[in-house]
Amino acid sequence: MSEQKQQKIHFIAIGGSIMHSLAIALKKKGHHVTGSDDEIFEPSRSKLEAQGLLPDEMGWHPERIHKDLDAVVLGMHAKKGNPELIEAEKQGLKVYSFPEFIREQSRDKQRIVIAGSHGKTTITAMLIHVLSQTRKKVDYVLGAALDGIENQVKLTDAPTIIIEGDEYLSSALDPKPKFLAYEHHIALISGIAWDHVNVFPTIEEYAKQFEMLADATPKAGTLIYCEDDDLATTVVCSKERLDVTYLPYKTHPHFIEDGKTFLSTNKGDIPLKIFGKHNMQNIAGAKELLKRLGVDDDTFYKAIKSFSGASKRLEMVGKSSNTSFYLDYAHSPSKVHASCAAIKAQYTERKLTAVLELYTFSSQNKEFLTNYKDTLISADEVIIYRSNKSIKHQDSHDIDEAFLRNAFNYDQLKLIEDKELLMERLLAQNWEKRNLLLMSSGNFDGLDIKALSKEILKY
Repeated sequence: MSEQKQQKIHFIAIGGSIMHSLAIALKKKGHHVTGSDDEIFEPSRSKLEAQGLLPDEMGWHPERIHKDLDAVVLGMHAKKGNPELIEAEKQGLKVYSFPEFIREQSRDKQRIVIAGSHGKTTITAMLIHVLSQTRKKVDYVLGAALDGIENQVKLTDAPTIIIEGDEYLSSALDPKPKFLAYEHHIALISGIAWDHVNVFPTIEEYAKQFEMLADATPKAGTLIYCEDDDLATTVVCSKERLDVTYLPYKTHPHFIEDGKTFLSTNKGDIPLKIFGKHNMQNIAGAKELLKRLGVDDDTFYKAIKSFSGASKRLEMVGKSSNTSFYLDYAHSPSKVHASCAAIKAQYTERKLTAVLELYTFSSQNKEFLTNYKDTLISADEVIIYRSNKSIKHQDSHDIDEAFLRNAFNYDQLKLIEDKELLMERLLAQNWEKRNLLLMSSGNFDGLDIKALSKEILKY
């Protein structure tokens, strides 16, 4: 595909969290973009509508596939039997997965891929934030919203692109991990902890995906990794090559004082808006990578002070003098443990109510649930939420409160399966010197976060 002339590009499953951002970026670049989907939720819906890209009706429409299309981009939501995909294959059109298309659009750029079971969104966001402060031109693919960033995908004539690289499958037609499709020059692996059990049934199979990423590093390429993470270190260092530069990093020295985290540096103490051990690792990784892009320590520390995090990554919903309310994307065991521990360490004088929604396939698998043992040990009150819809979808009726108490090793754990009951339980709590952490890759069945925040922050 040429980037010089306008292309006609059709998206199958345009409403995806990252697909819609790519569609918007391509329209802004001057291409003619169309798309279909069977359901589109917020915020994708409003963003597509604002750009004139929202399909006029939901559903799959093979008649939208025609020989004049230069490319079809296939989202993960679309399955092999999708009517539009069948028609595209029948007409012999080029069908790209999302990562394949990003690779095509960035073939003349330096490609930097940020990978890992946790931290990849935050590290990518940190890199974008710091580089925006230095006014360096850079394109990006970011998996979550970030203050000051209008769209999560940016495609221009910038010489470098920073890509949040996911280990999940590329598309219904392409089972390889997304991060392999980008063909990186520099890769960073933040840490590895078993996830996506529906696709990778063993931790060995899961770790193998990251081994393939490391092996795919080209001659004169660079691999950056967190040496505080044993599995990441094993994967990266198991097949060291003389033609690759290896750059390890560790948790950045830091301390907490009066509920605020500071970096300890030879430039003095640097106050931060973010906190938690994982974020101190993320900072160290971002700093190491940015050195490769010519960003010195002074510039980095000056910029990182104003970084407030990515959406739903220990995102503060609100606070009062006695209470802080956080939303977090945490759903896998390592993320749940890290997020709870971070808030407890930041607010040692307050109790913590932690609410975890079991939303993903892995988190509703009885065998995998044993991996959550002791992940909520930092919390003073634990609530597990499961919606009736997800129970039916995942066929996990036999996971009851007794099973979860044993799996999490938390005797006082409470299971709630109705959002109204969850709201009642939280509003009945005394929030004096107590924090709330809601963790999910879903949305608690549309729980009214604003109303909840308004009530509990009265204290």
